[in-house]
Amino acid sequence: MVAGRLAVWRRHGSTLASCIPVPSRDPFAIAHALSAAASSPATATPPSTGSQLHARSVKLGMIGDTFTMNHLLIFYSRRGHVASALDVLDEMPSRNLVSWTAMVSGFMRNGEPELGLQLFVSMIRDGFCPNEFALASALGGCHSMVAYAKLGISLHGVAVRVGLDANPFVGSSLLLMYAKHGHIAAAERVFEDIACKDLACGNAMLDGYVSNGCGYDTMRTVVLMHQRRIAADVFTYISAVKASSIKGELNFGRQLHGLVIHNMFESDTSVMNALVDMYFKAGLKETAIAVFGNIQRKDTVSWNTLLSGLANDEDDKEAAGCFVDMSRCGCKPNQVTFSVMLRLSGATENASLGLQIFGLAYCHGYSENVLVANAAINMMSRCGLLNCANGFFCNLGVRNVATWNEMIAAYSLHSCSEDAMRLFRSLVCFGASPDEFTYPAVLSAFQQNHGTKNHEQIHASVLKHGFASRQFVSTSLIKAKAASGSVQSSLKVIEDAGEMDLVSWGVIISAFLKHGLNDDVISLFNMFRCDCAEKPDEFILATILNACANSALIKQCRCIHSLVVRTGHSRHFCVASALVDAYAKCGDITAAESAFTDVSSVTDDTILYNTMLTAYANHGLIHEAVNLYQEMMQLQLAPTPATFVAVILACSHLGLVEQGKLLFSSMLSAHGMHPTRANYACLVDLLARKGLLKEAKGVIEAMPFQPWPAVWRSLMNGCRIHGHKELSVLAANQILSMAPGSDGAYVSLSNAYAEDGDWQSAQDSRRMMAENQVHKVQGYSSVEI
Repeated sequence: MVAGRLAVWRRHGSTLASCIPVPSRDPFAIAHALSAAASSPATATPPSTGSQLHARSVKLGMIGDTFTMNHLLIFYSRRGHVASALDVLDEMPSRNLVSWTAMVSGFMRNGEPELGLQLFVSMIRDGFCPNEFALASALGGCHSMVAYAKLGISLHGVAVRVGLDANPFVGSSLLLMYAKHGHIAAAERVFEDIACKDLACGNAMLDGYVSNGCGYDTMRTVVLMHQRRIAADVFTYISAVKASSIKGELNFGRQLHGLVIHNMFESDTSVMNALVDMYFKAGLKETAIAVFGNIQRKDTVSWNTLLSGLANDEDDKEAAGCFVDMSRCGCKPNQVTFSVMLRLSGATENASLGLQIFGLAYCHGYSENVLVANAAINMMSRCGLLNCANGFFCNLGVRNVATWNEMIAAYSLHSCSEDAMRLFRSLVCFGASPDEFTYPAVLSAFQQNHGTKNHEQIHASVLKHGFASRQFVSTSLIKAKAASGSVQSSLKVIEDAGEMDLVSWGVIISAFLKHGLNDDVISLFNMFRCDCAEKPDEFILATILNACANSALIKQCRCIHSLVVRTGHSRHFCVASALVDAYAKCGDITAAESAFTDVSSVTDDTILYNTMLTAYANHGLIHEAVNLYQEMMQLQLAPTPATFVAVILACSHLGLVEQGKLLFSSMLSAHGMHPTRANYACLVDLLARKGLLKEAKGVIEAMPFQPWPAVWRSLMNGCRIHGHKELSVLAANQILSMAPGSDGAYVSLSNAYAEDGDWQSAQDSRRMMAENQVHKVQGYSSVEI
């Protein structure tokens, strides 16, 4: 309505004659009353005050008095009645700079930046030179809207032309406009050009730095302000505390906390909220809760900050207790409160809590709020209530792209690839534009289900909507293509993406390794070294070493080792473990021992010891493995299930049955950990190798897991060694029931019958293998050139 009203006004101009006489009455009486009403709280002024004073002005014939009408404009704009303010402007026979400035600032203040900027342009066209207040208001509208970035630059030119670019008020708005659009260097230049920098200018620069993640620049500016004796206010401390959170500078944050106490800002709720958030992000949960307890007037933001901190720790019980305390204190939850609690319920898969929170959100009228609705879909999907999530999504009256993304991600989470793709097509058909989070959500559904055709359709949509250069999108697309083995298509996506950062390269290389494309991992790494100026980090180096280990590339392993030393990662436990494993799998146990010794002399890490234990066990160096395990116990390193996998495997190779059984039982009795599937598999292998076949079968039947092919295969190998036909047939049949395509099970079954002289059954097994089109995998050897 306001937009249409403004358009009509702009076309036809004022409808009143410009010659209305001003009555010879005191013009300050009504103006004073309007000023008093505008300055008083809305609750203290009756709603009809403005209309009554407006009517009084008309009755007294004061419509032609610009001074009185300006006060009426200001009153309406401060009360949020922008349509009434526009009517008054329409009725005014003459307008001055104050009239226009009041309208521009009023529209900006009431969340109508587009209409406010139109009024500003109309003011310029009417020949008025803007003052600092009009310019600052217009610049505020530009930094709140991305589409008006170019207009903001034009306004900068206007400020320079009228000589207001060095004005502190205009300069603050100007630098904030640049900062909000990500042009922090331009904001810094504006800040330097401001003639008399006051506290407001400094706070604006701090806010700009924080919004762009420039934590160190924020802290540097705060320190300079402190050294120049510029007294900090609430906004200074809030920006400074946020900066310490961004960079994880806890010591700086603690110093700020001391200044807050020293300068008696503990009574300000916003400053205390920022401190609570800082301590939570630093991992100091108890300190954060203590600071929260010191907040004198807790508002909804205070409680939301506390709940968000607890949610990051996935502490649903304590968060639920705080949510109840919030209601008892008389503080009403808002959409952020419900969103945080719903997402926490989903993360902890607590459907009971999530549904209760959703019920409360419905009672408070927030169930249709987009933020809450998106969190509700997330909660339901993570708690396994996919049908409920879909039903809720379909009945929503208002959806944004994030809502569609949540539902697509829900289908992807449950591997419903066709449903995810169907919803993606519906999103496009409804005319909504996918964003950079839509594509990763739908692509994740095809990580297991290799839908090459779907990949190509999504890739085409990415190119059409201009997201090919977005690293988040291109990385997800490459991962999906790697899952289907489309190496060339993945390389094409890398070319289209342009320059990629270290994280993107790490994700892509890991995706190729995950899907067994070891040779392509090496090629990708070489491409990375050519295209990326950054040095590889520990995660990329560990991934490359794993690829070398999988393909037994000893020469490549040595080259990567030299790179590890040059980049200073040789003593990082993650890289060192990968290096030990790579050398061991390439057959060079001496080099593995050397790499292990270099790092273990500096730091004691369980994962590193586990890797060396496994290397010894696989190389048949049983005594070395046992000695290393004893060394671990002497160093009081806490063993993991992987530790016992390696040691029991070593006992299995040496035939130390009793010692292996003792180690297995000590997992729960001495270390308080429940054996994993891998531990049970090692125990079965230990017993089967020694000929204790019935005991091994008893372990399989008694373990708290459903048996899987590998564990039956261990029993079958033991039966083959010790000639137990009945159990061998049983194990083979169990394997074939779970993995009908297992060639080894058919061959072992046929051999068991043949060794017992039952040639007919052996022939039947071979014939069944042929009928089921199962072919024996040919063995091969590889040579590194």
